[in-house]
Amino acid sequence: MRRIILSTESGADLPGDLAEKYNVQVVPMHIIMDGKDYLDGSLPVEEIYDYYERTKKIPSTTSTNAHEYQEFFSKIRETYPGCTIIHIGYTSKASSSFQNAVIAAEEFDDIFLIDALNVTGGLAAIVMYAAKLLEKEPGIEPLRLVEKIEEAVPKSRLAFIPGSLEFLRAGGRVSNMASLIGTLLKIKPCIELKDGKLVSTKKYRGKMSGAAEKLFRDYINEFNIDREQLYFIYSLGLDESIKQRMDEAAKENGFQNVRWIQAGGMISTHSGAGGFGVAGLER
Repeated sequence: MRRIILSTESGADLPGDLAEKYNVQVVPMHIIMDGKDYLDGSLPVEEIYDYYERTKKIPSTTSTNAHEYQEFFSKIRETYPGCTIIHIGYTSKASSSFQNAVIAAEEFDDIFLIDALNVTGGLAAIVMYAAKLLEKEPGIEPLRLVEKIEEAVPKSRLAFIPGSLEFLRAGGRVSNMASLIGTLLKIKPCIELKDGKLVSTKKYRGKMSGAAEKLFRDYINEFNIDREQLYFIYSLGLDESIKQRMDEAAKENGFQNVRWIQAGGMISTHSGAGGFGVAGLER
């Protein structure tokens, strides 16, 4: 029986304790700030916000390149000789990272690549589904596990509210006028993953506390999410009272396990402080 090793990118925002528990290997993406290249995860998110406050610019982000993937896959093979690698990647519709993994994988045997068509908690939900399945069935054939993961990909649902329209504007996601109007009217856009692409779907008006509840209500009404596991995503700055209320709302709606995931550098550069999101797998 060949050992199966799961891997993903830092853009999954997979909490370190879960990565360690399930032995998921994580390759960093990149954040460019002040002309310096930082590996995602090595740069405190607070520095991204501080940089914006100083410059009114947001850092840029870049994908993991093919050479880095070659080194990453080689290191896994050195650590776990003869293993089969299943890489669950950041959506190819928003980054070249997955394509770079495809290029790197040509140098190796027994590597399976799955485009998760998702990011942050939506990607983490798929990775954790795979990890728990592998834990439950350690002798599962790689092709069967790949098949099950691919079946889960279209069931992963992610929706989030950025913490700042200013970050969306600075990153070119909304126009100056739309940002100004949205700020004046206290409008908060809901961003969802549709076919692997980030799409603005709904708009909520008012404070984040009310918007978060409306987002969650719309989310569970629209999607038949498995009550076994739910993921809440937050960027630093989200009020603790909102987190407490959302925990209560999850329990009220029958969710058995809730895991909070902090947005890392990749997502924080586009969402700003105080953002909130939800992710899970449909039944």
